[in-house]
Amino acid sequence: SEAKPPKEESPKGISPVKAKKTPSPADAERRKLRPGSGGEKPPEEPPFTYQLKAVPLKFVKEMKDIVLTEAESVGSSAIFEVLISPSTAITSWMKDGSNIRESPKHKFIADGKDRKLHIIDVQLSDAGEYTCVLRLGNKEKTSTAKLIVEGIP
Repeated sequence: SEAKPPKEESPKGISPVKAKKTPSPADAERRKLRPGSGGEKPPEEPPFTYQLKAVPLKFVKEMKDIVLTEAESVGSSAIFEVLISPSTAITSWMKDGSNIRESPKHKFIADGKDRKLHIIDVQLSDAGEYTCVLRLGNKEKTSTAKLIVEGIP
């Protein structure tokens, strides 16, 4: 006889839960409406994706090889130059595959779309392959040129 009351209570315990559940479909309807009003947002997105397409990441002007003879080059400077698009892209410079840090030896000049790597006081050891890495978001482009220092025969 003692086991009966709990059994009687549990249906009562369930019924309020059922009562609580009945408004939830209405809530679901209301929630559906909200994304619907949020569903007006997608039309705003295409202009952004369109803008990205309209401004492709590119080198307007690629780097060119620089050839110097040791006699004329030692102590002088070499400048690699690129023109990039868009100007918001980030450029970094590499020599033979490793990053160049700005130093008294290497100056980075960024003027709008014009980016330069200024190698000061060129030595034979500066000869090599230089790369400009262009980054915008998750896109990346590179332009490579050589600095050739010809030894005196």
